[in-house]
Amino acid sequence: MIDGIINVYKEKDYTSFDVVAKLRGILRQKKIGHTGTLDPMAEGVLIVCLGKATKLVDLLVTSTKEYIASMQLGIDTDTEDITGKVLNESDSWKMLDDKEITDAVKSFIGKYEQLPPMYSAIKKDGKKLYEYARQGVEIEREKRPVEIISISDIEIKKPYVHFSVKCSKGTYIRSLCRDIGQKLGCGAAMSSLLRNELHGMYAKDAYKLNEIELLRDDNALDKCIVPMDILLNEYKRLDVKPTASKLLSNGNKLNADSFLMQVTVDDEIEPDELFRVYDNNLLLALYRFNAEEEMFVPYKMFL
Repeated sequence: MIDGIINVYKEKDYTSFDVVAKLRGILRQKKIGHTGTLDPMAEGVLIVCLGKATKLVDLLVTSTKEYIASMQLGIDTDTEDITGKVLNESDSWKMLDDKEITDAVKSFIGKYEQLPPMYSAIKKDGKKLYEYARQGVEIEREKRPVEIISISDIEIKKPYVHFSVKCSKGTYIRSLCRDIGQKLGCGAAMSSLLRNELHGMYAKDAYKLNEIELLRDDNALDKCIVPMDILLNEYKRLDVKPTASKLLSNGNKLNADSFLMQVTVDDEIEPDELFRVYDNNLLLALYRFNAEEEMFVPYKMFL
């Protein structure tokens, strides 16, 4: 079984599930998961976790993301992108100058309450919203807090507006486009979307499915598979002493004396801080610091 990460370039018209299903066939293994669903019309970075790395999925989906997006002014659709049914059309965008459009786009920088789209995988009463939408049922949704960290590279070629956006987990760019259109009074629908960056992995470095298949045929999969600890560099590293190897392998709590490098339980360690824990240079676990017990406790084991 392969353990590690692949930065996959999800192409248009594939679902994220399609990518995982095809990779299972290419790599001939079942234990595969992805981080952060992309719509079929979207493309770009889809981080795929293999084997033991699937335990990292819930950590990676919390990451901020960077997108390159385009929207078309003057239309509202049921899916909030141009693949959907047009609900309203307006030519009032013709009266807007570039400054008005730019100001409206930039006004969403910061935290705001966003109403998620009906065509989404959010569940309501055990059923996904898009399942209701396909039946023509409109469900009342609650707005959710999101953060637009930055918007840059705004380019206006009316009726299209292109921009780059960094945002928090849970942000729908389709809904951001909808909200910008509402603020401008003319409506807007997303016309293209590329996820450019996720957790330090970029679209320019991603591998398409056919490229991964060719690497497999050339026995060169190591070129596209990244060790899972690469994505955990934000966490400090701790190496256990030989005397603590068995404790670690059994998933026991560890104290400061268990590690090769002196660990001082003081203000330098944050409560609930996570640490990468190694034995003989092998990443075996993520441990969390329990401030009350002054102990390191297992968070995720990779044995």
